[in-house]
Amino acid sequence: MIKRTIIIFCTLIFLAGCSDKAAQELYDIAQLEERQHNNANAIRLYQEVAEKYADSEYAGKAKARLAAINKKPSDKKGAKAMTTASLTDYSQYDRSEILQFIFHPRPEASSFKSKPEVTEFMIPVAKNVEVGARFYPAKPDDPVILFFHGNGEIVADYDDLAPFYTKLGINFFPVDFRGYGRSTGTPSVTAMIHDSHKMLIYAQKWLGEHGYTGPLIVMGRSLGSASALEIAAHYEEKIDGLIIESGFAYALPLLKLLGINTDAYNLTEEQGFRNLDKIRNFKKPTLVIHAKYDHIIPFGDGQALFDASPAAYNKLLKIPKANHNNIFSFGMQAYLEAVKALADAVSH
Repeated sequence: MIKRTIIIFCTLIFLAGCSDKAAQELYDIAQLEERQHNNANAIRLYQEVAEKYADSEYAGKAKARLAAINKKPSDKKGAKAMTTASLTDYSQYDRSEILQFIFHPRPEASSFKSKPEVTEFMIPVAKNVEVGARFYPAKPDDPVILFFHGNGEIVADYDDLAPFYTKLGINFFPVDFRGYGRSTGTPSVTAMIHDSHKMLIYAQKWLGEHGYTGPLIVMGRSLGSASALEIAAHYEEKIDGLIIESGFAYALPLLKLLGINTDAYNLTEEQGFRNLDKIRNFKKPTLVIHAKYDHIIPFGDGQALFDASPAAYNKLLKIPKANHNNIFSFGMQAYLEAVKALADAVSH
């Protein structure tokens, strides 16, 4: 009898510990939502902690946060945009032993010369740190694509591809990451995400000053999908359309493929990019393009992003036969037609 009582007592302690851990994880996610100004999601999660884990220490904390949120003045416009960089903490990903697998920066060749009509920029993002960008013009009232490229690429690589966009009547504005191309600084996950906000602000200011009045589309390829989704989620009222090409929905499988032992570093999806959560915050025209045989970011990620999008205009283009690195070569016509269709949709 005593032995059975001990077993039951230990089991209850174990279950209580599991309950506390679950409550903490849910509370931490709610904290992230609140820091990103997604108060509706934060309130829902805090309420779940308070009700489902009423006996845990986090129930009290959740109730306190609910009271604090309810005291905040409401935003009459309902805007959830942030004028400063995202407050999300990416420090778990910013360890040197992890960053070496995520980023592969390379400099622009010193002999490279862009075409005369192309405007080159060095965008200040931090003290003594500038990030390179280029603007390939179409017409002042044509749509603009602010483009975040993939890993291993640099803005100069798009000198040959940009004319495909300008011939469609789209102004093309690709930007680099820290340490890539002509950019200074060292890349990190935190820097990449925070810099995306400054890229948008700079681009909009420059476009306005130079008479470019067309709708703004944000586009991200591969690694750049994280930057594109970050600013789409925070500045929906400033952005007219979103294109994600070869983008990832889940961080951990990608990191494992890159050679990172995510378990050893206790990495979780909640600590990472949370691209699925971000695309749920953007309701304007959205296009997802993904290769059927993508060997780095599976097609399932593209499908998941498409499924999570709440946009009324929401298109998924699957490029058959292609993989991660040859998607444009195998599906150029369909790719450009889909981009043009979205550009037309936001222009009317």
